[in-house]
Amino acid sequence: MMYIKFNPAHSTADNLTKAERIFKKFNTAYPFDYKFVDQQYAAQFDNEQRTKTLAGLFATLAIFISCLGLFGLSAYVAESRIKEIGVRKVLGATIFSISKLLSFDFIKLVIVSIVIATPVAWYAMNKWLQDYTYRINLSWVIFFIAGLLAIIIALLTVSFQSIKAAIANPVKSLRTE
Repeated sequence: MMYIKFNPAHSTADNLTKAERIFKKFNTAYPFDYKFVDQQYAAQFDNEQRTKTLAGLFATLAIFISCLGLFGLSAYVAESRIKEIGVRKVLGATIFSISKLLSFDFIKLVIVSIVIATPVAWYAMNKWLQDYTYRINLSWVIFFIAGLLAIIIALLTVSFQSIKAAIANPVKSLRTE
């Protein structure tokens, strides 16, 4: 195996032709087979690219499934508390206060899950990064942004049902009483 640096003043094709001619002149027993260094480096990182793609795909799928579950749970909670929401609206509660009431329980659960998941994620990421010679240091900002994003996604998912329940006419919900 030889590493050859080509003259940048000539084209790659010309350089390869000259290298092949010299190689065949001095070493006729072996074929001239060449590979570029950047292709070899890219081949080393193919596995990492595949892992990145799969992790992104499964993370998106997991977020979507969890949002569906959160949406269903918020619909159930809003439906089961429909009479309470009707009484609060009759007594003068605003849409914001009712939405806050319904969303706060879900946000507490998301915060608890963030507190549990952050050390586990830090440990797993730290172990994975140990395999690399050149690596980044994990900052708390990464986990803060991820947690904030999780809270925002949960709020967006739950807010649809809570606003829908808060806007509903209280007469319809209290009519059966």
